[in-house]
This record gives sequence, structure tokens and C-alpha cells, in this order.
Amino acid sequence: MTTPPPPSVRFDAAWKQALAHAGQAAQRFGMNIVVTRDLLGRASLLVDDRANPLTANAPDVVSTRDDFAAATHPFTGLEPLVLGSLLFAPDLFFASGDRTEVSTSHSNVGSVHALERTVIGADWTSAPVPARTPSDGDWDRRDRRVALYGFKGGVGRSTATAMLARYLADRGRCVLVVDLDLESPGVSNLLESPSGIPRHGIVDHLVEAAVGHADGLELVARGTALPVRGESNGEVWFAPAGGTPRAGERSDYLAKLNRIYSDLAPLTPGDGPRPFATRLEQAISACEDQVAELSRRPDVVLLDCRAGMHDIAAVTLTHLSGLALLFTVDNPSTWVGYRMLFEQWRQRQDHVGDLVERLRVVAAMFNSAGDINRLLALQEQAYNLFADTLYEPDSTYVSAPDAEDAPHSPIPILFGNDLIGLDPLRSSAWPELPMVEAVYQTFTTTVERLLPPPHPEPS
Repeated sequence: MTTPPPPSVRFDAAWKQALAHAGQAAQRFGMNIVVTRDLLGRASLLVDDRANPLTANAPDVVSTRDDFAAATHPFTGLEPLVLGSLLFAPDLFFASGDRTEVSTSHSNVGSVHALERTVIGADWTSAPVPARTPSDGDWDRRDRRVALYGFKGGVGRSTATAMLARYLADRGRCVLVVDLDLESPGVSNLLESPSGIPRHGIVDHLVEAAVGHADGLELVARGTALPVRGESNGEVWFAPAGGTPRAGERSDYLAKLNRIYSDLAPLTPGDGPRPFATRLEQAISACEDQVAELSRRPDVVLLDCRAGMHDIAAVTLTHLSGLALLFTVDNPSTWVGYRMLFEQWRQRQDHVGDLVERLRVVAAMFNSAGDINRLLALQEQAYNLFADTLYEPDSTYVSAPDAEDAPHSPIPILFGNDLIGLDPLRSSAWPELPMVEAVYQTFTTTVERLLPPPHPEPS
């Protein structure tokens, strides 16, 4: 008689079962549990028995392993249950900074943490990279970085980035714009003609630094397509996604792009690992340092970030920026997308509070300047999203849905027909059109108020 195959569950149900059985194992053994999920979605239980080693063939260990395997099939790890006392490097799991807490240890019950092993997406819930600060201590890099992000593309994010850069420079600030839309670069063309694009870009730094060869890259250039007005000493610099090779040089952008996202081993013995988040921070810092060498320290760094749930967006929003502007349009796909993103962030309660204070919603392409009810409807959608996911029950924002300075309070950008089919190289004065300035006035003035003051003039 043929033995019937074991019952099976789908991907999401398998993970739910894995977490439930992890909680049961924490109660049964009174030990901390890490439940891991590999690149294929297969789950395993790791039992931290180092203080009181268990026996692999003990009845309660065997029954836990068999029950877990049956409940998670076919998304069961090759080793359904692993004892920490038998691991070569247990701290890679039990002390990993990428763990997400599922339940806290109390009484005689151990804690439960989840640990994802993925190709992309892990940075949405990983621990933030510490802000890199020079030895003189007066330049907090993260606080001066502004991420401009939209879950959906086509919402005018890059144009808003260029307009914000020009507005801030008009007021005397040194502005650096970094094009982080690596799969679809664009903002650099709003700031400079193709002939003025520097020789290298962010992608070049990522591939060259991977082998310790990033010194001497030409990463930034001063933008001339949006000249600063009046007597201001403001400047607009930009760092492109990819550079423009010189005559006779060959540049295979796609080949570089395909090699930048991996976490890397230490370059030399004794160094630490090099996750993608750290390497991207180093690339941005190199651009900031180059502007400081060529002119002065950037007062603000605008990070034009790609759409979607890609790791570049994850790193930029979660790790690298002091202010994150979330571009929205009031339609179901926008709110569903941001809900998925916020629920990922909610998994890390240890840093979600800091993250919330750095977020602001932008009502992009708001095509009816006089209809306040439409703006209020978008604000209500944003409030409900934040209240359901990121706001703590005792947060002051929960009791203040109309607060103008709350993360969910939308900063409007109006819709302007003058921006349709814009060719910035043919009409260089486009930012000065009255309609264009009106479109961005509230946006630019509001963001300016959220920024740190400019660096003091050198004595």
C-alpha cells in the first residue's frame, strides 16, 4: 500500500505555523528560539541550549522536530530543528542584529525571534547603520540627508527633487543631489547636460570599493542647468547613478549593476563584514566628502530613491536619512503598498519609534488646488494607515489626526500642465515659470522648515 504524501501548506501559512511551533518550543524547553527562513522560504527551529545542552534523540526533541516538519511541509528546512550547542558559530543566529522579536522571554519560557535569509528585502527590518560622523563632531550626516521616495513610480519625485534643490540653493545652502534610482536614473538630467555628468557614479563606487579600489573616482559635479538666482552663495551638486565615460572608454553599466547588491565578506582579515547597507552609506559619504573637498560641506543631501520595495529604498529610508518624504497619490494601490511596507517596519519595535519621527507624507500631483476636501480625504487615509501600523497607542499623533506637523499630515504638490513632456535642456528657465513655482511653493517651504540649519560659515 502506497503511503500518502504528508499534507502541505502554502508559503504564508507555513510561516504562521513555524512561528506558532517556535512559541511552543520556547515553552516546552524554557529556552530561546530562533526560527529561520531561507532563500526558498523553508523554515527551521534553532534552540539555544548552550547553557543546558539537549540530546538530539531525546523524545521531546524528536517530537518537536517531527511536529514542526509536518506543520510546515513543504516549506520545511533541510534540518527542521537544530540545537545551538551543536552549531559551529551559534552567535551568528542567536545574537544576530537582523533578528526580529516575536515574543519576549518571561518566567520559565524562552523568547522567540525570527531571522530571514533573503536575496532582497531584509533591509526593511534590519537594524539601522550608525550615522557616520567625522572626528570634528559637527557634521551629523544622517540628519542632513533627505530621502524622496514613492511606493509607486510616476509621481513626480525626481522633478520635486530638482525643484527642492534649486529652492534651497537660492537660499544660500550647499545642496548635494544623489541619484539612487539606479535601475532608472533621471534626476541628473534635470541638473546638468550630458556633457557635464562626472566620469563615475554611485554604481562605480559600489563595484570599485568591493575590491578596495574606490580612491580617485570622480563622483560629483556642480549642476548648471538650474542656476542659482540672485546674490545667493548657494550651490547645487549632484552625484549620478552612473558616470559618463570619456572618449575611447568603455562602460558596461548593466554588468556593474548586476554586482552591487550582495553583502560581502571582509576585504582583509580582521575587518568586519560589508553588508549592502554599509557599502551604500560609504558611497554616499564619499560623494559628500568630495563636495566638501571641491567647495564646502553640503548643508543638505537629497537622495532621489527608486520606487517599490527594493533594497535601495529600504536602506535609504530605514538607515541613511534623517527625513524621509513619502510620495503618495490617493488611490488603493498606493495605500496597499505603503501598508505592506509599514507592516514590515512594525516588526522591529526597537527602532520603529525613531523611524516614525523621520517620516512625512507628500501629496504628489494634487490636481485640484481649491478642493480642500480631497486633501483632507488623503490625510484621513494616511492617518488611518499610520494609526493601524506605526503609531503606538499612547502616541500624541493618535489623538491628533489633524495635527499639521504629524508624519501623516500631507505636504501638497499641485499638478502643473507646464511639467508635462518637460525637456529641461531645451527650456532651462522652466523652474521660474509662475505656474511651476506655485506648484511647489508649499512643498519647498515646508521641507525647508524641517531641515537642520546650514553649516556655520568658516571663521
